Amino acid sequence: MIIELVARGEAPDVVLMADTGSERPETDAFVPLFRASLDRQGVENHVVRYLPKRFKHWPPYASLLENLLTNGTLPSISFGRHSCSQKWKIAPQDRWTESRRPAQLAWARGERVEKLIGYDCSPADNRRYAQREGQDDPRYAFRYPLREWGWTRHDCARRIVREGLPVPVKSSCFFCVAMKPDEVRALPPHYLRLIVLVEARAAPRLRSVEGLWRSRVLGRGGAEPRPGSMTAFIREQGLLSESEVDRIIVEAPAELLAFQCAAAKLDIGSREPVADWIARFNAGLDRAAA
Repeated sequence: MIIELVARGEAPDVVLMADTGSERPETDAFVPLFRASLDRQGVENHVVRYLPKRFKHWPPYASLLENLLTNGTLPSISFGRHSCSQKWKIAPQDRWTESRRPAQLAWARGERVEKLIGYDCSPADNRRYAQREGQDDPRYAFRYPLREWGWTRHDCARRIVREGLPVPVKSSCFFCVAMKPDEVRALPPHYLRLIVLVEARAAPRLRSVEGLWRSRVLGRGGAEPRPGSMTAFIREQGLLSESEVDRIIVEAPAELLAFQCAAAKLDIGSREPVADWIARFNAGLDRAAA
């Protein structure tokens, strides 16, 4: 959408990319390439993030992954809700826009800021568009250029290739319920271990779902059968060794809780961030696997 708008002389005033800190590795690799392309064409672009400020007695956290490990839960989408997207993607973009003078002036005049949404005409996006159609926002007007042009996902991929860029994978957190079995298989061990850790940390509170995938798929209609737990899938597929999975489940949640309890005794300025604990967690497993 953005590439074609620029080519048509309708470049957006600004392109925003919301970083949850938990994207798939392919997305983390693609974003700098695309931003460099935008820079060459003079299109203003920014990466925005949700920055938590209130940690109560917990260690500071800065990503959706760290938030889940702190609270001992799964992302809201695993329970059929979408508050993680609202908190970590939509809200940071809205806050950035609210700080901009042109947007403030437009709202003062009773006008709306135009948001460009990249829904195409493929079946999946047709469903997503149908869910949004008719929604009204007093501050924003929504436009869907790909749908105006009648473009499908295939048309988009061809246009990206013509631009000389690699076709990106879908953007999602690496532990999202939307991850397909093959996409989980393609994850490096570093990410697989974190998936096991997230489910192990949340396990004591789970009642209505099996894990990050919510419930098992039996394989009807051509779908690949899989359990509702990504950890169970990782174990079944041999993506990590049995001993490594067991070690994470048995040891890591208790170690993380001990880290949190120690932080609770310190002033907020003296608390070590969760990211540092995660780095040690991965480094220890890397050494054990070597």
